[in-house]
Amino acid sequence: MHPLSPRNGMLLLVLANLASVVSDLCIKVGGAQMPIFQFVLFRQLASLVLLAPLLWWLPQGRWRQGLHWHALRAHVFVLGALCMVPALAHLPIASASALFHSTPLLMLPLAYWWYRESLTTAAITATIIGFIGVLVIVQPTEFNLGAIAALMVALSIAVNNLLIRQLPSQHTVLQTLFLTNLLGVPATFALAMADNQPWDFSIIDTAIGSSAALLLFTGLCVIAFRRCASSQIASAEYTALVWAAIVGLLWFDEPLTVPMLAGAALIVIPMLWLEWQSRPSRLITETVLTAQNTKDV
Repeated sequence: MHPLSPRNGMLLLVLANLASVVSDLCIKVGGAQMPIFQFVLFRQLASLVLLAPLLWWLPQGRWRQGLHWHALRAHVFVLGALCMVPALAHLPIASASALFHSTPLLMLPLAYWWYRESLTTAAITATIIGFIGVLVIVQPTEFNLGAIAALMVALSIAVNNLLIRQLPSQHTVLQTLFLTNLLGVPATFALAMADNQPWDFSIIDTAIGSSAALLLFTGLCVIAFRRCASSQIASAEYTALVWAAIVGLLWFDEPLTVPMLAGAALIVIPMLWLEWQSRPSRLITETVLTAQNTKDV
């Protein structure tokens, strides 16, 4: 692939984050009354249908390698997807998006614990400040199901991003997305059956819209990060917060509160500073700096 200029790479990420917020919008429109297990199941099936034609042109015979890692990621993905519905139902979309973007902060200690990656003083400081930002947004005196669910979404994305290292290198992004959805279907179907609610096929349109937007987000991120240096464009990931604020204001009349703006700043600014610090030293891995580029949920 020919490299992209940083400006074009950042433009792709801006558009990718718009697609991500559209996916969140589809979920929020569905509301808290939407049967969660059925929605996640329909979204998985929609992703499989959308991906299947694209897989026709891929080399065959490499699907069985590393299936246990794909299966583990698939079930972490299911957990994150199940948590995303109550997170968006109970929180303003901008607040939920800010908490989702705490993923890089969660990846720093996890990467140190799992892979013994180097942690600088700057990384530790950024993590502490970022978690203060999380507390400012959720306001512990008002800690509710939505806040807990949003943090669980961020944790699931962080875990799945770190598990990418364990996947076979010859597996393409399309194969990984397909297997992540396919291997999670049995668990989601079992949960939907155990929930014992009448099947609501009216939410299929919402599931398809959310799935299509999420696949577009993933594809644009892959193109951008493969054709540009991640350190030059990773900061554009946080434009999702801007899109979320605009969508929340226009669609749901959600005001931008001081705690939300202050908390988002405490999450984003340390990561931008950490990115700037890492350019000469490279002590923090690119996996951490581009934590959102493989968002499965």
